[in-house]
Amino acid sequence: MAKPAPEPVGDPQHARAALGRLRAEVGKVVVGQDAVVSGMVIALLARGHVLLEGVPGVAKTLLVRTIAAALDLDTKRVQFTPDLMPGDVTGSLVFDARTAEFEFREGPVFTNLLLADEINRTPPKTQASLLEVMEERQVSVEGRARPLPDPFLVAATQNPIEYEGTYPLPEAQLDRFLLKLTVPLPTRDEELGVLRAHHQGFDPRRLHDAGVRAVATAADLAAARAAVQRVAVADGVLAYMVDLCRATRRSPSLELGASPRGATALLAAAKAWAWLTGREYVTPDDVKALARPTLRHRVRLRAEAELEGVTADTVLDSVLATVPTPR
Repeated sequence: MAKPAPEPVGDPQHARAALGRLRAEVGKVVVGQDAVVSGMVIALLARGHVLLEGVPGVAKTLLVRTIAAALDLDTKRVQFTPDLMPGDVTGSLVFDARTAEFEFREGPVFTNLLLADEINRTPPKTQASLLEVMEERQVSVEGRARPLPDPFLVAATQNPIEYEGTYPLPEAQLDRFLLKLTVPLPTRDEELGVLRAHHQGFDPRRLHDAGVRAVATAADLAAARAAVQRVAVADGVLAYMVDLCRATRRSPSLELGASPRGATALLAAAKAWAWLTGREYVTPDDVKALARPTLRHRVRLRAEAELEGVTADTVLDSVLATVPTPR
């Protein structure tokens, strides 16, 4: 009996299956972070960036490295510190004595997945160097634009409990992140599994030895992005997204609600999630599932609300409960 012909690499169904295998591949070394992995894939499909928030030691760096390995993408890491300069991130002109000319030496942003570790520990000037990178996907030096590789994603991390010596990200830069994902602590059983793996010799610096292999490629990602663009969205669902964002602007607990960019981000994320789950149309449940990670960093609490223990997620939960869901 003849074997069935393999699916073409650029086929959307092949791409969906490949990205679906990503979770299991990452799960070989990163335990209990399925939601975060899905968020990273959504950001890649929607050409967005991700802000990862979690305490130290929950495998944020390992997560990004493993996703890059499973997607066969290049990745680099920058540890943000108070003395980091913009050129250390984007690259700079260096004088070459042999040619008596200045040449551009690329910074770590020239990669596919950039891990910006503890981004809030560097001053605003260096933080701002990422604005053009994230929005325009290019670096401009001496009037010349140098495009970044495609795909390109910034995964920035920050510690939610330690604020001494940090520089909070300005609203303009927070708005450039498609999603803000919280990286939770593992359950007892998951943490026990981590210890067993390390006891048996697992080394997070040697992913290949742990059995991690590429299950998708940049071609799969390109085919998936094209398919996501074709996902249908009914007018009623579009109106639901707008109503959710407008409701945040009327919340008494917020001094700043979600901007129109928040609504467009919610649309892009919901379309990517709908396609990943096997549908060619967006439902209100898709919007609800992505509302918190898409909007939580685009709203600002009033000081009195923070003192009362209100969080951005509780406000968004209230908005989701009060805005009528389309049928």
